[in-house]
Amino acid sequence: MFDADRRLLVWNKRYLEIFGLEADQLHVGMSQRQIIEILVDLGRYAAGTTVDALSEGTRTSLIEGQATSILRELADGRTVSATHRAMSGGGWVATFEDVTERRRNEDRITYMARHDALTDLPNRMALHEFGNGMLGQPMPGRSLAVLCLDLDRFKLVNDGFGHAVGDQLLRCVAQRLQREVREGTTVARMGGDEFVVLHRVKDLKAAEALARRLIASVSAPYELDGLRVEIGMSAGIVLSGEMDRDVTQLLQNADLALYQAKSDGRGTFRVFEPQMDESARARLNLERELREALTNERFEVHYQPLVKLSSNDVTGVEALVRWRHAERGLVSPAVFIPIAEETGLIVPLGEWVLRRACEDAKRWPAHVGVAVNVSAHQLRQRNFATMVFSILSESGLDPSRLELEITESVLLEETDANLETLHVLRSFGIRIAMDDFGTGYSSISYLRRFPFDKIKIDRSFVREIGEKPEAAAIIRAIIGLGQSLNMTTLVEGIETDIQRNAVLSEGAHEMQGFLFSPPRPAQEVDALFKVEHSKNKVA
Repeated sequence: MFDADRRLLVWNKRYLEIFGLEADQLHVGMSQRQIIEILVDLGRYAAGTTVDALSEGTRTSLIEGQATSILRELADGRTVSATHRAMSGGGWVATFEDVTERRRNEDRITYMARHDALTDLPNRMALHEFGNGMLGQPMPGRSLAVLCLDLDRFKLVNDGFGHAVGDQLLRCVAQRLQREVREGTTVARMGGDEFVVLHRVKDLKAAEALARRLIASVSAPYELDGLRVEIGMSAGIVLSGEMDRDVTQLLQNADLALYQAKSDGRGTFRVFEPQMDESARARLNLERELREALTNERFEVHYQPLVKLSSNDVTGVEALVRWRHAERGLVSPAVFIPIAEETGLIVPLGEWVLRRACEDAKRWPAHVGVAVNVSAHQLRQRNFATMVFSILSESGLDPSRLELEITESVLLEETDANLETLHVLRSFGIRIAMDDFGTGYSSISYLRRFPFDKIKIDRSFVREIGEKPEAAAIIRAIIGLGQSLNMTTLVEGIETDIQRNAVLSEGAHEMQGFLFSPPRPAQEVDALFKVEHSKNKVA
């Protein structure tokens, strides 16, 4: 406590402890300036702190007339908060508090709010701050390059080896990205396996060179706890213009370029072009129309016959969904199925197709089965098996007449859980087929883990029969594999008699393709089976 003449009246032991003073170094009647001079001479305050600055800080605080705190940095790294409260009649009370730990905690909280906990890179919030700051301080002859980066095949590693390995991999990726950029460049993690780099460049060629360097670095093999892991990376690039002051739009454009890079085959980069934005808008519009079509049931199920090669008898049909658009007519599944997959609409759409297929199949001969495609998104639903059983019960279709077709991608995601669901379905009498067999890198390994009822050989091998000897050899090997495992083999894409005869001679059981019939609406399939039924009756 100081009197109106700035003379010391009272102090306590805690004040001496904070500043490392002995009891005899203070006495009543000392001026505040004398005390400050002692502290400065002893080197208690951080280097560069002067007596005049400390005295002026106290004076200013008292003039303001409020109990405001002044933070003082000490030489040993601690921080002291000084608060001055004026007393009536003159003088003041000065309170000193060691707030070092509190400041450290606050700084840590602030840091954590702006950085990714796993990689210690700046997060989305900090990225926007850095980006807007760099745009606000342009450099002559330099543009800001924004690179959106996304890892390829990361999910396979994360699911296959566990989240601990996945986290370790992300940390290694972050380190490689930081090694490849110079000081002043921002590398941030947006979440998941998405990263962003902000880098000043002379021109587009420099940005492209950086993208190539980053992709090559990240794509090199990793050794993680004895595991050799290989992934890839795709990138989208955009350069700032003279009028750009908000990094948000640049990030959106770079993300559109990234989407294009992944669509073009991954492991590469694409530079943003205005038409990408137009394509994105068109895609969003298509997504909206897709949702409306699902609500209003503007879809149809067409069926393509599955034919027994030895007798040409129809043993089943594959259900194929079509979208009846008011303006575009029948929209190809190649257009809307990928959007349905990305948005999750494939789940309700797949349920609708399954229900319609089971209802239609109930009208057809008892020996005719119906095959329905199942996506990874559908199988991932915990109630998928229950939903299938419910639809079979409602339609009255014998479970043995239903065949669910899955692709390798279904098994690549959450393999154990998906295999368990497939086992449950098969135990109920439902047949399980692997579609597009031979196009994945681990199809054969899944035949060891699950007893498929049927394998469907991809049409790409059939197209090359007669052109490439290895195509026939692959078909022969797959058919032999199916026979040894007691699985039916069906060859897709049969369009000519030459192709049919070739796969028949190799021992395939069934075929599917335009040679026999294209996909047909349900009413045409009704007519087909009525004709067959009449022939059988006459015979």
